[in-house]
This record gives sequence, structure tokens and C-alpha cells, in this order.
Amino acid sequence: MEKVPYLGRTLTRWQVGNSTFLAMPEHGARLMHWHLTLGDGSVRDVVYWPELKTLDDFHKVRGGNPVLFPFNARTFDQGQTGFWRDPAGVRRPMPQHGFARHSEFKVTRLDARGFTAVLVPGEDAKAAYPFNYEFTVAYRFSELGLSCEFTLHNYDSKPIPWSAGHHFYFTAPWSEGLKRGDYVIRIPATKTLRQDATGQLVTGPALKPEEPLNNEALVDTFHLGLKSNTVVFGQPGAPGQVAVRNGTAAVPPPEATFVTWTPDAAAPYFCVEPWMGPPNAPETKVGLHWVEPGKTQSFVVEVAVK
Repeated sequence: MEKVPYLGRTLTRWQVGNSTFLAMPEHGARLMHWHLTLGDGSVRDVVYWPELKTLDDFHKVRGGNPVLFPFNARTFDQGQTGFWRDPAGVRRPMPQHGFARHSEFKVTRLDARGFTAVLVPGEDAKAAYPFNYEFTVAYRFSELGLSCEFTLHNYDSKPIPWSAGHHFYFTAPWSEGLKRGDYVIRIPATKTLRQDATGQLVTGPALKPEEPLNNEALVDTFHLGLKSNTVVFGQPGAPGQVAVRNGTAAVPPPEATFVTWTPDAAAPYFCVEPWMGPPNAPETKVGLHWVEPGKTQSFVVEVAVK
């Protein structure tokens, strides 16, 4: 583990076996980059990070793994995005993907295998999510993978809602001479959904258990009713495939969600995102979780190269 200067700031670099991880835990508790040094000395990027000239608008950079808290994607109140209605019936602002990704965090653990950081709510966060709570992000790095645990502790006198998630930007394709369509993704879902312009969940596309990664129907699709907690993608029959696990139960709750997304066919990344539930959970109640006063809930994901 070492500190490295980067565009006027300082990031932390971890070397664990052949894996190298880069992060700035104080800024959004964000993993920025993960690469593997292969046996022939070449480097494979697993989690994508772009070349930048400035860290202005760091939270908007398409790369790494932004933390989505307290809610995923866009929330709506009565058809209008950017808002949600709290349990007391008060309409409140809520940025897309929540506020954690552009919030400051206090690092409480920094060691050779990762970090733990606690959200420090700013005024915008307090206005959007007016509860007494502690939200922590804990990364643990290994030679061929990582785990990340979100923990929400309720210090309030009333239940607190949440439905958090991850936004992993995975490098794809990662092998020279291959295209995105040379990879397949296996998603053990029994149901797909999408979100309409008013925030409601609607029926998604019909997909097979295994699809080529360049199938446009995968974009902006929510995969639910998971028969197992693991999605795998990569070149069929070849080593180096990526496995993403949603939760610790072999069969997740029925509303646990994987999201597949990319902005266009030319993007050097493809996002496979494990979420606690689909977007707009406060309004639809689908995938909405409640933490009772004095209690704690956790959400754990794991990523491994196989």
C-alpha cells in the first residue's frame, strides 16, 4: 500500500498478488481502477478508468465503481424525477444515484488489504435524507478479486429506507483482437424490467440465460428473480472471465437486481451493476429495504476474475 500523487491530489495504491487497486477513499469511497499483471508481463485492466486532465467533477467520471446510496438511479415523485417522498410524506430532493458518490468520507481503516470509510453528510445530503444514521463502505482486496460491504446503521427513532448499489465499469473487451461481441454474459434471471419516463417499472426485453455482450437489448435492463447470486461474463471457455456476486445468499431475494448498461457500442467498458433492488424504490416499493431503529443492515458484493 502506498500514496501516489494524481492530478493535484493523492490516491492510494494497493498491490495484492498480481492485482493493483487504486482508490481515493475520502472522495466518494470510490474504487477507481483495478488491473492484473499477467504471466507474460502484460497488463489487463479489469475495472476501467479513463485518462483525465483534471479531477473537476470527479463524481461524474465514467469509470471505477461509484457508490450508489441511498437509492439507485433516478427517483421520482408523482412523475417528476430528482425527488422522492420520505416516510413522513415530505417531498425531498434526491440526485440521480443518490449523494454518496459526490460526498466526502472519513477513512477509519486503511491497511494492506483495503479500506473502510464512513460517509460525512453535507448539507445537501441532510436535506435529501434527514435521518440519524451511519453509512460505511468497506473494501477488501485479494489476489484475483474484491469484496465490498455497505453497512447502514440506524441511530434514529424511526425506520430508515434504502436501496443501494454499485456501478462497476468493467473494461470490455480486454483481450487484443477481440470485440465486445466475442464475449457472452450469463445472467440467471427469470424477469427483466425497465423504467419508463415517469419512473414506473415496465416489462423488459425477453433475454436468453446467455447473451452476447453486444446485444443492444441488454442496455438499461434490470434483471430480477435471480436463480443464483452470480453473473459471469467473458470469452466462452477461456480463462479470465469476470464473476459478480449480488449478496451472500446463494439465491438472492426476488427483488435483488443486476443492471446491464453501456452508453454505446464504441465505449471501452460495459457496466454490470449489482443493486439491492430496481430504481425508484421509494415510490414503487420494489426492492425497498427498511432498517429499524437501533439496527444495522449490510449489502455485500464480490467480484472475481476466474
